[in-house]
Amino acid sequence: MFAPRFFVSMLGALVAFAVATYYLTGSFVSTLVQTLICAVLIQVGYFVGVLFLVWKEAGERRKLSPTKQAATVEAATEEKQSAKISLRRVGRPRHFNS
Repeated sequence: MFAPRFFVSMLGALVAFAVATYYLTGSFVSTLVQTLICAVLIQVGYFVGVLFLVWKEAGERRKLSPTKQAATVEAATEEKQSAKISLRRVGRPRHFNS
């Protein structure tokens, strides 16, 4: 659910909805109110969709066995350690690093 693509698609759907509603009702005020209600409903649907994806991902992470979770945490820790820069090596030629 890529947000910019969603908002462009939502805008397109709202414009189509507004045109159809105006054609059917002939009332600008009614069209505006109904389009705003439609926009709120679309936003609520998007929010619920994102919550569902987060809930689903959390459930998948909980399903990992404790050994896999430990391995995942250990791998992340090792990655953070390798990303750190040793201050004693900064500015020294490579052949002096030990």
